[in-house]
This record gives sequence, C-alpha cells and structure tokens, in this order.
Amino acid sequence: MFKNLFLWLIVALVIIFAVEAVNEADSASQENNYVAFKKQLANGDISSVKIDGRVITGLRRDGRQFTVVLPLTDPSLLPKLEEMNVETTGVKPQEPSIMMSILISWFPMLLLIGVWIFYMRAAQGGGHGALGFSKSKAKLMSESDVKTTFADVAGCDEAKEEVKEVVDYLRDPSKYRKLGGKIPRGVLLVGQPGTGKTLLAKAISGEAKVPFYSISGSDFVEMFVGVGASRVRDMFATAKKHAPCIIFIDEIDAVGRKRSAGFVGGQDEREQTLNQLLVEMDGFEGHEAVIVIAATNRPDVLDSALLRPGRFDRQVTVGLPDVKGREQILAVHMRKVPTSGDVNIGVLARGTPGFSGAELANLVNEAALSAARTDKRMVTMADFELAKDKLLMGTERRSMAMNEHEKENTAYHESGHAIVGKLVPDHDPVYKVSIIPRGRALGVTMYLPENDRFSHSRQYLESMIASLYGGRIAEELIFGNEMATTGAANDIEKATGIARNMVLRWGFSSRLGAQLLENDQTESYYYGGGSSQLQGMSEASREMIDAEIRDILTRNYNRARKILEENMDILHAMKDALMKYETIDAEQIEDLMARRPVRDIVSGTSDGSAGSGDGKSGDIPKEKSEMPKDTSVLGDGTESSDSASQGIRD
Repeated sequence: MFKNLFLWLIVALVIIFAVEAVNEADSASQENNYVAFKKQLANGDISSVKIDGRVITGLRRDGRQFTVVLPLTDPSLLPKLEEMNVETTGVKPQEPSIMMSILISWFPMLLLIGVWIFYMRAAQGGGHGALGFSKSKAKLMSESDVKTTFADVAGCDEAKEEVKEVVDYLRDPSKYRKLGGKIPRGVLLVGQPGTGKTLLAKAISGEAKVPFYSISGSDFVEMFVGVGASRVRDMFATAKKHAPCIIFIDEIDAVGRKRSAGFVGGQDEREQTLNQLLVEMDGFEGHEAVIVIAATNRPDVLDSALLRPGRFDRQVTVGLPDVKGREQILAVHMRKVPTSGDVNIGVLARGTPGFSGAELANLVNEAALSAARTDKRMVTMADFELAKDKLLMGTERRSMAMNEHEKENTAYHESGHAIVGKLVPDHDPVYKVSIIPRGRALGVTMYLPENDRFSHSRQYLESMIASLYGGRIAEELIFGNEMATTGAANDIEKATGIARNMVLRWGFSSRLGAQLLENDQTESYYYGGGSSQLQGMSEASREMIDAEIRDILTRNYNRARKILEENMDILHAMKDALMKYETIDAEQIEDLMARRPVRDIVSGTSDGSAGSGDGKSGDIPKEKSEMPKDTSVLGDGTESSDSASQGIRD
C-alpha cells in the first residue's frame, strides 16, 4: 500500500510541475516590461487594470490582455491611472484558514511520525499496526489451499500410520470422545533433513481438510524480551478461533532448547517464549481440537518439559527410505517428468542407497535438466545415470588439464582401490572407476552396495581399510616409495578414523575388549579430552590404544599390498583401460578381474586391453556385502557422503 501511494504521489507532483511550467511559459509570453506599460498608459492605450500585489493584469483599448510585474513600488502609478481615467481594481489578499495554518505548522512532525511507522512495519515484517511486532507471524493456509495428501508422501509408511489417527480425530472428534479417548495434543516429527517432515505435516492438514498454521521456531524470538511469548499467545488465540486446525512449528529446537539453570541475559527471551509455549500447550480444552505438529532433526536438545505427556507426547520418526520407499518416492516425483520406456525405477532405487526424499527429488530434477540441455523430448535412463553420478561423485571438470604422468599416476591409484575392493571379503561391489576430475578430486572409485544395510561387521570395516590403502600401495609398487604422492591423504585419514572407532567406540580390540572409550558427547581421554570415566587411564593404557590402532592399520595395509603384488597384471590392464576410456563401469571391471579383453561400453566389442595373464585363476570372491544405511566416502580429497562408498584421489 505504501509503495503504491508513494508512486501515485510522484506522478501527481510531476503533473503539477508540468502544468506550472506551461502556465509560467504562457505568462512570460504575455508579459510586457514596465517601461513599455508606462508609455502605453501615458498614450491612453490602457482600458482597465487589476492590481494583485506587484502583478498588474489588464486590458488594452484594442482588446488585448497584458500582464506586468512591478519591479519596485511606484507611488506615481495610481495618480497616473486616475489621471488617465483607467478602470482600476485591487485584489484582497487571502489569509490562510486556521486548519490550514495548523496543518502547515504540524506537517513536518506528521511526516516524521509517518516515516517512523513505515520503518517499524518494515522492520517487523508488516505487523498489524505501528506496534504489530507482537502479533504472530504464522501463515494461515485454509483447507482449500492445502492440496497435499498422503498420496504425495512416499517412503515413510510407518510414519503415515502413526499420524492417520490424528486425521481421523480432526474429521470426527466425537468418535474418540464418546469412548473417553484423547488425541495427542502435540506430535513431534523427528528425522534427518530432507526426509519429508514438513511434507507429512501438510499431508495431515490436506487429508483432514482443516486450516493449517505454519511458522518457524526462529519467528518467535526477537531482540525485545516478551515479544516471543506475546506471539505464542496470539498464535494460539487465533488458532482456537479456527478450530479444528493444525499448528505446524518447523525447527522447534530454535525455541525449545533445554533451559539453563542460571540466569543468562541472552537466554531470557527464548526461555520466556518456551515457557509460554508450554503453558499454551497444556491449557487446551478437549473441545478445541487444536493439534500442534512440530519438526526437528535435533530431538536430543529439546527441553524435557516439552516432551512430557500432555504436550509433545508422541514422537514420530521419519527416517531415510529403504529401497521400496525410494522406489515409491521416485514414482511420485516422476509424475511430472516425461520419461522414456527404458527408465527402470527399481534399478534407480537400488542404486541410490541412503538418499533422502529431497535428494531423490533433486536426482529427478537433475535428470530433467540433463535431458533439456541436449534438446530431448523425454528423460532417458542415461540422463538419470548422469544425474546420479553427478550427485554421488561431483560434477565433471573436463577442462582441468592433467599432464600424462599425473593422469597415469591417478589411473594406477584408482585401479589399486578397485582391485583391492574387489578381492577383499564382505566389501561393497565396485560400481565405477573414473580418472575424470570431479569436484576437488582427480579420480573416483565408487562402491555401490546392492542392498540396505544397518550395521557393519568387523570384516567389512577391515576390508574398507584395506581398499583405502590400495591407492597408495599401487603408487608405491609402480613408481617407488620416493615417488608416492599426497593423493592418499584423505585415504589415510579415513582409514585411521575407522581404526580409531573400532578400538574406542565399537569394542573391536582383542586386548582392550568391548568397552566405550569415546562417544559423541565427550572427547576421548586418548586425545586429551576430559571424559570423566577415563580420568584414571594410565600411560600404558593409552600406549595400548595406540598399538591396537596401529596393528589394525598395518595388518590391512600388508593385506592390500599382497593382493596387488599378486595381481600386477590386472593393475596394469586396468590402468590401460582407464587411460583409454577414462571411465570404466562394473561390467568392464569384471572383464579385467577375469583377465578377459575389456568390452567397449559403446560398441559392445572387445578391445584387447586386458592383461595376458600369468597363470593365475583370477577368481573373484562372491560378493556378500549389503548396503549400509550411511556408508562413508572411501578415498581422498572429498567430504563424507551418506549415499555410497567411494574412493577419491585428491
């Protein structure tokens, strides 16, 4: 409104100035100089005049009008007019009215007040009135505005079952009241980012056909103490008027964190807001049918009073989808994307372990963008594969030029990862090997598990350590210890981290036994922290921890070295294939491991780049690995990933 008024005010001022300029031009064209006017008066050419201050307008005897401005007061003018018998008229000066005088005197003050109100409204997000910042910022969506239903939510069947009775209650509260049942007043949705907590809350509103109030936890807290509590009161008062309805508070940990025991000035506003929220949630009456749904990915930091029965007394976990859930989510997001007949949703679901709903939506979007860049009418399976590789391994940097030696070194490094990963037991299958720079990495070895996996065995962890060392060992075997590069820095870091966790957290130490020496809440005494349970650890115990970690790393380093020494022909053949194709997939890797000519992934023919063999059988142990829920990136130069195991060379 203020913007529109300001625009029209400017337009009006421009029009006024234009009209004034035209009038002044007309007046200027009609003006005579005063000397000429006196001569005309003396000659008897003036018929009548009207005097308005220093401006004289009149009519000549020939009928023409004129305007003259007196340069100075001329006392001889009136006698001369009287002498020449000229009709003379004076104009009475107009005095401003009392109201106009008051308006003119108070205008600067009113202007300052108006500017202050404008900026106050802008600073508080357009509150109601000049002091409207105490009003709730919750956005109301009526039952007709919410189009999301349970059909749009996939991959979390258990969570949907948990909240279906909330929908039934909102549709028919009497069904529960006549049996004395009370629906939970608060439902807390807990899950990792991107799992669909907000979408599920909207689906509850859409299924129940009730108003939906949405607000973020950070919208309550302001710099003024008491504003957050006032907004909580206003939000619940408004919601009760529209009952039955749903209040959705996203990221409630912003306001619902545990209260401190002492008085900390910076926490007063947040704690007052939390206290008011606790009071409002516990003050509902049965007939009001207002249900609070909140979402967070940090339930561990919430105040215990918020989670007690009567408030958020029901927690619904929205976890990462399994392979069936991923297939359902992909089907939902592919509704709006024209796909070709070769797109296999089941294959995509199995190839995206650990992906959240948001990541799967991003996968479909990236595939659509890839198809659009090549002017395709439909999205093909190749586009989905390119999108998956981009999300898992990073964007290709083909413009990055590597010299021939660096490229060969990278090829041997990635081949070492792949060969060891194929030949150690209980390891994830090798999905793809590439020496095309991606992101911060010069090369990638990607392990893609076949099934969802929720725990890791000791054998699996040690096989991961061995495959991590495969890249460094391949460089040492081919170029010598003196020419080994820093490309294995991240490999060594991750291998050491796995070994540390095996000893300090997971109890995989024969000498120390199954005891917890480090956790997420306390730093380990081993690294100089202050864990109270380990304050008495002796120097000998810490040396034992060092020795255990070193033994795990050394044992798997030697195992990986032995595997590569026994399969040098495969190492050379895989390097040659990478130098030729830059990227090889699982089928080509199988050819190399079986010492067969490598098939051309484009033409389907063999190119004879496999090694000739040295009498070894080249048998590959049967893959027994299952997909971990949150496997880590294996390799160098990249961050951890929750999607798939990779070996990356920095």
